[in-house]
Amino acid sequence: MFFKWIKAIVILPLNALVFIPALIVWISGDRLSLTSGWKFHMGILLLAAGFALAVWTMTLFHRLGKGTAAPWDPPQQLVVAGPYCHVRNPMLTSVFLMLAAEALLAGSVVLLSWLAVFVCVNMLYFPLVEEKELLRRFGADYARYKANVPRYLPRLKPWRYVPPRGGKPPRRKAAASR
Repeated sequence: MFFKWIKAIVILPLNALVFIPALIVWISGDRLSLTSGWKFHMGILLLAAGFALAVWTMTLFHRLGKGTAAPWDPPQQLVVAGPYCHVRNPMLTSVFLMLAAEALLAGSVVLLSWLAVFVCVNMLYFPLVEEKELLRRFGADYARYKANVPRYLPRLKPWRYVPPRGGKPPRRKAAASR
């Protein structure tokens, strides 16, 4: 399981947060310098919040979902706990926060542009691809979750999942029932 998590972290968030931004900065020739004052403090706050949220959501995927955020090892159970009671994509929110922190800390319009592109691509990808896959895998339970929990902007009061038959959150549908 440890190797699956390392692979998921290296391929997904590390690319979005380190390798692609570094390539963009290198190609653009943008000179980065650490900001000071409010931008520095806000950047540190966003970075800490994004990192904490990422660790929390990945832990929930491992413990409750029995999988990772990676498409090759998705959760086997629908995760409806912690930040997932407030927003459907807290893991993505964590990446948005950390990318915003990078742009603020470096004082870089180029990195801010990367954040904008990343947000736009994911705003298309999630409703068109991932949510359809989640609906296929978890059926009516995901449809009910989707109807009650917003995609990106968190609800203030947490939504409480109550399984219709009692017991645990739904498992992934078997291949034969697809």
